[in-house]
Amino acid sequence: MKQMKLFPLAWPIFVETALFMLLGFIDVYVMSRYNDLAASSVNAANQAVSVVTIVFGVISGASAVLISQYLGAEKKESASKIAALSISFNLIAGIIISVFLLFLCRPILTLMGAKDEIMDFACQYLSIVGGFIFVQAYMSAVSVIIRNHGLTRVTMYISLGMNVLNAGLDIILVPGFFGMPRLGVAGAAIATAVSRILGAVVLTVFLFKKVESPDMFRLLRPFPKKDLWDMLKIGVPSALETFLYNLSQLVITSLVLNFLTPDELITKTYVQNITMFFYLFSVAIGQASQIITGHYTGAKKLDEAYHKGFRAYLCALGFSIVISITGIILRYPLMGIFTDNAAVITLGANILIFNIILEFGRTTNLVIIANLRGAGDVYFPTACAIFSNWLISVLGAYVLAVVCGFGIYGLWAALAADECIRGALMILRWKGGRWRTKGINAKAAAA
Repeated sequence: MKQMKLFPLAWPIFVETALFMLLGFIDVYVMSRYNDLAASSVNAANQAVSVVTIVFGVISGASAVLISQYLGAEKKESASKIAALSISFNLIAGIIISVFLLFLCRPILTLMGAKDEIMDFACQYLSIVGGFIFVQAYMSAVSVIIRNHGLTRVTMYISLGMNVLNAGLDIILVPGFFGMPRLGVAGAAIATAVSRILGAVVLTVFLFKKVESPDMFRLLRPFPKKDLWDMLKIGVPSALETFLYNLSQLVITSLVLNFLTPDELITKTYVQNITMFFYLFSVAIGQASQIITGHYTGAKKLDEAYHKGFRAYLCALGFSIVISITGIILRYPLMGIFTDNAAVITLGANILIFNIILEFGRTTNLVIIANLRGAGDVYFPTACAIFSNWLISVLGAYVLAVVCGFGIYGLWAALAADECIRGALMILRWKGGRWRTKGINAKAAAA
């Protein structure tokens, strides 16, 4: 089995994830210079995109697990077959969802509670970015394949190029520099779409030159129904867990949209765009640990998988605490990046202090759930998400923010409680060892 170490895998994933988040962050930042409501509208549109694109995670998430386990078990052809299935499924699903978002952007945003100027801005953005979402679907599949072969630096470099291009186009198209028309929100959307298209082209070239052969699609004849079923058994619960989380955030936004003050809504947008960088290390370490766990599980080295997975969690937790404390120290300058509204800055600074509790739970979930997925244990996190996301996060947000009138403070308290309770359940699951019976080898023995 090819030996893999955490940090050589994790740091490129960290940079790549940071750069991917910057695609949305740059759009919101440039919009904040253009119009505060436009910035909130772009954020709302991106929430809608994040929900529907969970479909891509059904197969991409499963392929990440199965490819790493098959490579650990030294079954290269099986890994290639899974890769071909993943690309084909995501591309077809992406085209369907692109059509859906292009023609139904207003009904979708209406369900979220958007109206008036926010509706107009958000629909401009969603119709363009959503219309090209099939490109993101394709990139998701290809990136997973490349990363699970241990080539995490490649996707990092491509993300870097995409972000440089996106930032340059944002600066030109939104305010209308260098003789270009002032496109505003539409300019930010065009910048995002163009950068993703070029990124997809480069990923394709690398995939078929260095990782796989285009001949891998011949493995789909006759169509591998059993492999697709295996992927769905892993992918659907994994994607459902993520979908429930994103959907709960969308429902929360809809519930509080008409009850939070304008300053609180703007604060929520800016704090979320700041704190998404707080958990970048956890995302990167979690994804790297999932690859390692998958390889060790495929190689039947379950004790090594357990110890390396837990060390990865402790490492991520340390980073998360340090970054959250740094964010508390720099809370006023961080909020000042987006706005000079004193009320918004003060409110955001207070939320950033409280946010450290939320990050503790979120880090636990990001890393331990990734470990469980790498081992093929996907049903337990989904069951916990059904309970926690809806009974604690959604209901709690409504009760605390709306009924009790605590506003954005009540909202953050509910979100923190959700993350911490789920995190405690995930630690118990990892230590309990039930995941040891979920990998491809365990299933083969049972069969």
